[in-house]
Amino acid sequence: MENEERKEVYDDQDTKGSTEDEVIEPVHAELVDDEEGQEDTDEEETSDELNQLNEKLEETNNRLLRTQADFDNFRRRMNKEKESAAKYKSQSLAESLLPAMDNFERALQVDAQSEDTKGLLQGMEMVYRQLKEALEKEGIVPIETVGQPFDPHFHQAVMQVESEEFESNIVVEELQPGYKLKDRIIRPAMVKVNA
Repeated sequence: MENEERKEVYDDQDTKGSTEDEVIEPVHAELVDDEEGQEDTDEEETSDELNQLNEKLEETNNRLLRTQADFDNFRRRMNKEKESAAKYKSQSLAESLLPAMDNFERALQVDAQSEDTKGLLQGMEMVYRQLKEALEKEGIVPIETVGQPFDPHFHQAVMQVESEEFESNIVVEELQPGYKLKDRIIRPAMVKVNA
C-alpha cells in the first residue's frame, strides 16, 4: 500500500510538474515577446532620434557654410572698397581744384601789354604748371580731345560744326578740358565735333 501511495504521489508530482512546465513556458514566451517588442520600439526611437540629430547637424552645417560664404563675400567687398578708396583717394581734391585750373588757363590766355602784366602772367604760369604736375603725380591727367574721334564716355559735345579739315565725328576744338583719374572720368571734356 505504501508503494501505491508513493506511486500516486509521484503521479501527482508528474502531473504537477507537467502543469508547471506548461504554465512556465507560455509566461516565458510572453516575456520574450514583450522584450523583443520593447527592443524594436527602443531601436525605432533611437533611429528617429538619430535621424533628427543628423538633420539638425546638416542644417547647422549648411547655416555655417552660408555664414562663412557671407563673411568671405563681405571681406572681399571691403578689400575691394579699400583698394578703390586708395586708388581714387584724390578724386575729391581734383574735383575741387579743376575750376581753379580752368580759371588759371583762362587767365593765361590774356594778352599781356605791360611788363608788370607779363611778370604776373609768368608767376601765374609757374603756379599753374606746379598744380598740373601735382595733379599728374596723383594720376589726374587731361583727356585728349582735338583730332580724336568723339567718344561720349570722354567728351561732351556742346557744338557741332562742319569743317573740311577733319573727318566726320572728330573733335575739332576743346572748349573746356576734361580730366580722368587713372581709369575713372572725373569730368568729360566739352568739345566741338565735326558733323
